[in-house]
Amino acid sequence: MQAVPAGAVELDRGRIRELTARELAALNERTPKSAEMYQRANRTLSGGVASSYQLRDPWPIYLSHGEGPRVWDVDGNEYFDFHNGFGSMVQGHAHPAIGRAVTERYGQGTHFAAPTEDGVVVAEELARRFRLPRWRYTNSGSESTMDAIRIARGLTGRDDVMKIFGSYHGHHDTVMVSIGVEYDRIGPDERPNSLAYGAGIPQATVDLVHAVHFNDAESMERRIVELDREGRKPACVIMEAAMMNLGVVLPEPGYLEAVREITRRHGVVLIFDEVKTGLCIAAGGAVERFGVVPDMVTLAKALGGGLPTGAIGMSEEVARVVEDGSVYQVGTYNGNPLGMAAARASLLEVLTPEAYAHLDRLNDRIVAGCGEVVERYRLPAYTVGIGSKGCVTFSREKVVDYRTFKRAQDPELSELAWLWSMNRGIFMTPGREEEWTLSVAHTEEAIDRYVSVFAELAAELAG
Repeated sequence: MQAVPAGAVELDRGRIRELTARELAALNERTPKSAEMYQRANRTLSGGVASSYQLRDPWPIYLSHGEGPRVWDVDGNEYFDFHNGFGSMVQGHAHPAIGRAVTERYGQGTHFAAPTEDGVVVAEELARRFRLPRWRYTNSGSESTMDAIRIARGLTGRDDVMKIFGSYHGHHDTVMVSIGVEYDRIGPDERPNSLAYGAGIPQATVDLVHAVHFNDAESMERRIVELDREGRKPACVIMEAAMMNLGVVLPEPGYLEAVREITRRHGVVLIFDEVKTGLCIAAGGAVERFGVVPDMVTLAKALGGGLPTGAIGMSEEVARVVEDGSVYQVGTYNGNPLGMAAARASLLEVLTPEAYAHLDRLNDRIVAGCGEVVERYRLPAYTVGIGSKGCVTFSREKVVDYRTFKRAQDPELSELAWLWSMNRGIFMTPGREEEWTLSVAHTEEAIDRYVSVFAELAAELAG
């Protein structure tokens, strides 16, 4: 991580708005076929998209295909892909090893609702990488975190759940609490508010969820003790070891170790949600990168190499409530043969030690390059990266939790940066919460193009 430069300049807000209007008009002019596709899609797809996270005003950018580190939209515009399916495609698009595995598996049958050898091999490799001995499969990150929480509740006999304020863990009711809220609604530091993320979430469910701030182990322990006194000790703490929906927020030294000790001492199941970090920041995700082993790990996104596949890792103690039938962890498509074939090829042939060394080199290059631009133009920003993940955080202070994120982040500059990148062949996740994801197919050419585009924006802002 590189710090905000001393004496960072005050940016001209009017200039930011002027450039944003110009770049928005340019992107709209470049994507008329996306506009046509939106008109067609909007007649049958609600909002014209398959997920609300794909929405964009005035229309989404519809993609046609991808290969390696590149994607193309329906207008024929070519981009280096730093979006990578919200971080899922660390393997790159249409990787031949995964393609061969899926093709071979297709000819042998695509679904049985019965176990296959590939599922065993994948579990063996995940157990080795994440240091947890027992595994089950799901089909998405939301399913993984949903089932993990149910298993923790079944093990402990308790209903309440603790999470990190501002963290996203999927779209089931229990975790759709205290995510995206205005700064003045966060509540007291010691007892942040529990707030539903959108309509349709029962208040009774919201009341079972208690949020605490990231990088504050002492507050977590105090809240656990308070809840225990009220007869509401949480069944689990579910958290990302590094927050991945506020840009990238890394754990402060000693924080994860303290959380591990606190949860163990209080008999609270610790779940690392590694849907975004797993297989992306290291071969063994946050467990490997930070050296702290939780009771459970949840995976999805990058696991399936582009196919919808998720997994849950468990200690022997946690797994017993699944194995003795106390908790039903089920799903018709769990361990689907196509997904398992893709995951096996990805783990054994694509995401190798050499691949992670490559990702580390590229991420060091992009972090350093963007950091040099920030320093040269004295931007109110800093760069941070880990494994295949990273971002430029537009803030005058280091973001360590949701409070500092909401207080310090610059949403107007983030929106401009996204538009600027899209118009210059850099496909990025929209919004100030997201980050870049590199793939094994990325090269120094892609990295240098990203840095060059960012430098062009910085120069334009500097006048």
